[in-house]
Amino acid sequence: MGMGKYDRLLFILNLIRGRRNLNASMIARECGVTERTVYRDIMTLSEANIPVYYDRGYKLASDSFLPPLNFTVDEYLVLKTALESSPLNRGGPSRHTIRAITSKIEASLSSRVRRDRLGHQPVSVSIKSTAVPDSGTAYYAAIERGIRTHRVVRIAYRSLAGETLTRDVEPLFMIFIERAFYFVAYCRLRGAMRTFRLDRVQSVTVMSARFKPRAVDPDAYFADSWGVCHGEPVEVELVFSGKAARVIGSGRHHPGERKTELSGGRIRYRVKVSGTDEIGRWILSFGGEVTVVRPDRLRRELVDHAQKMIKNHGG
Repeated sequence: MGMGKYDRLLFILNLIRGRRNLNASMIARECGVTERTVYRDIMTLSEANIPVYYDRGYKLASDSFLPPLNFTVDEYLVLKTALESSPLNRGGPSRHTIRAITSKIEASLSSRVRRDRLGHQPVSVSIKSTAVPDSGTAYYAAIERGIRTHRVVRIAYRSLAGETLTRDVEPLFMIFIERAFYFVAYCRLRGAMRTFRLDRVQSVTVMSARFKPRAVDPDAYFADSWGVCHGEPVEVELVFSGKAARVIGSGRHHPGERKTELSGGRIRYRVKVSGTDEIGRWILSFGGEVTVVRPDRLRRELVDHAQKMIKNHGG
């Protein structure tokens, strides 16, 4: 979806103020319009007594109507990194909004910050995503509208089992976790809270029916989850050795974890989680350098997975 004319005029205005040597072709690419549209927009700005002129690129004769932001260089660099690294910047309508915000910030910097930022190496933070680029972004705005207006949303959702069901849900919040966007909602079909991955949604309709908001804190909701899945709460105890023990000892892997150093460089690791599927896959990644002490059910599940792997690889 392209920008409306008013938003585009502001965007062009901030582009001109924030960058040098911009011609019509470059502005057209930034806005996703034709050069002819850009020429009309420049005329509209001029007719509104905004002093735009061309001298090896479009420029503003006066900046008096756009006061500079009182940012320090460090504040500007942190904000710029946060915006550019956000998962919302990967595609869809939010990407256009972030570009517009960035353009306004660039256009409103003080001359001192403009000068001092040139001596700083740009920082890049890559947040990995397992979603296909732009998948689900068509529905992001609809889910967000349901959350904001407390409207029931009808979705067709494809589960990991491969079935697609249509269900009415009451969306409560959206979150980026485990490399993808999810939204948490009360599912009227199941009569319980559920977590839905956005790129598995096949269609969305925002209904006229409204619902009473539920007080759900995202941190509390995912407090015992290893990743995003929910299940029966279970206490897990593991013992790590070798390189795996050094990996576990050097970082934090769950908010509720408890670690104890043992002889021989080993580490006892205990944590309470909701369900064992996700932590089971994590445990498998350490191979023979981890032992499941409890629960027995998790140990049997891992043995079963190992035997299947051996069978699949001709063992």
